[in-house]
Amino acid sequence: MPNYKAPLRDMQFVYHELLAAENINQLPGMDEFSPDIINAVLEEASKICEELLFPLNRTGDEEGCHFEEGKVTVPKGFDEAYQQYKIAGWPSLMASQEFGGQGFPHSLYMLFGEMLCSSNLSFAMYPELTYGACNAISRFGSDEVKQKFMPKMIEGEWSGTMCLTEPHCGTDLAQIRTRAENGNDGLYRITGNKIFISAGEHELTENIIHLVLARAPDAPEGIKGISLFLVPKFKINEDGSLGKNNGVTCGSIEHKMGIKASSTCSMNFDSADGFLIGELHKGMEAMFIMMNSARLGVGLQGVGLAEIAYQNAVEYANERLQGRALSGAKFPDKVADPIIVHPDIRRMLLTMRAYTEGARAMGTWIATHHDRSLKGSGQEQIDSEELVALMTPTVKAFFTDIGFEVTNMGMQVFGGHGYIRENGMEQYARDARITQIYEGTNGIQALDLVGRKLPQRMGRYLRHFFHPVQNYIDQQLESPDLKALATPLDKAFGRLQRATGFIAQQGMKNPDEAGAAASDYLRLFGLVSMGYIWLRMAEIAVKKLEDDSRDDFYQAKLDTATFYMERLLPQNSALFANIMSGSNTMMSFKTASF
Repeated sequence: MPNYKAPLRDMQFVYHELLAAENINQLPGMDEFSPDIINAVLEEASKICEELLFPLNRTGDEEGCHFEEGKVTVPKGFDEAYQQYKIAGWPSLMASQEFGGQGFPHSLYMLFGEMLCSSNLSFAMYPELTYGACNAISRFGSDEVKQKFMPKMIEGEWSGTMCLTEPHCGTDLAQIRTRAENGNDGLYRITGNKIFISAGEHELTENIIHLVLARAPDAPEGIKGISLFLVPKFKINEDGSLGKNNGVTCGSIEHKMGIKASSTCSMNFDSADGFLIGELHKGMEAMFIMMNSARLGVGLQGVGLAEIAYQNAVEYANERLQGRALSGAKFPDKVADPIIVHPDIRRMLLTMRAYTEGARAMGTWIATHHDRSLKGSGQEQIDSEELVALMTPTVKAFFTDIGFEVTNMGMQVFGGHGYIRENGMEQYARDARITQIYEGTNGIQALDLVGRKLPQRMGRYLRHFFHPVQNYIDQQLESPDLKALATPLDKAFGRLQRATGFIAQQGMKNPDEAGAAASDYLRLFGLVSMGYIWLRMAEIAVKKLEDDSRDDFYQAKLDTATFYMERLLPQNSALFANIMSGSNTMMSFKTASF
């Protein structure tokens, strides 16, 4: 049986030490969230994840969701767990205080969300989508809509979904056929079918609030003719009570390779009342708020699954006795040495550790800029918003790629026991594999990075990353303690810059050049970004070790940073070579020969 213990010490290091310079507490409304309060929240979150949600993870995977006559039943124990989760106030943690939320920083959510995903990813899907829906409603909904829906959603009484995909179109939303007819009463009548809707139907909440993309009459063709509507499962009476069904039904649920306790639904809308969110024909602007939130959330899923896979792989490697160390027996009193003495096992464990801790730190760093984009002012707010936009596709794709790599390595550490269900590792690999596909496949994220984010405003988004990273690397190259770590990062950063210039130049001549380079470029961007964060963590560790050279936590942090720079960052050379080779080898290949 697998185990889970929230990595509170590392989370506290990231929040209080690594990101201390970000001064989150100085933002408006954030001054009350002292380190003691943040720690208390993390500790309580760890309890509910370890004690309430984690025990339901395997049973939820084995039972899955049930569908009968339009109703979805979640696995045994999920409803009771959700009620406890709701009563404890967790749905309101990051929500706006204006509508009853607690208003904690989004950077805290990166850590809390990771715990949820480590302990029970399927469960985490239900509140996570509500959180994203509230963000979109808060930004683009009318005052009437906000007052009518947000308080109940923030309380966790009602939940939310995102309804984009239709049977004939996934990423290509320009093909959407769902219709929105003007009802002449301030509402629209929504008719159509959506598929792959996470948490589209369940009994955890009294009402489910769907954010639905649809096309109004006389709308412009393509993506510019799409509008966004809020469509509740049940109508709302004048007194706020629930009325009759709003023409929203679930037609079926999907049977998936993973996240089986999360209902993935086909939803039917039959002249359902819909409230316009944002402006008519500008629905994608509003939906992108929720999509970006969801993409950051999916990146979190990769980190959460990586963490629990790493924990259990380390435990197994210390307990499993197989063979003797190549350099001679390390435990001669035992029948064999534990497999952790073997170089290849240590290679896998250190890879898992370096990616997981690096992603945790990198994701939380980006979340601090999300806080600044919401709470800051002036140019600082704009700069942070643009940095988050730049980094979102990298977080989604890079974190889920490494999440699958890490869970896969976890299975490998277990050997034959890795694919035995009772040990848990095969479930983490199955769950992680899905994260690379939904909320926009990782290939789409790469195209978003090179096709939209790099050229955005003549490359201005890039300057928010390139300039501070270059300045920081230059400083550390002068440090006797950190030069050895800064040097390989400096070389990798140089390759990233040259690759960026190549894509910008060649992509203008031939878009296939940018498309062919996209996935390798995103991986290169992710590796360099994580290298920057690891160098920052190493700087802190070096200073702490000057005060106490025996502190194992900081020594491990420095050693892991060294491993990252020497064994993982060097991937950048091959990625750079791939990018610079151009698109000809793939695009000149005859289609008929595939």
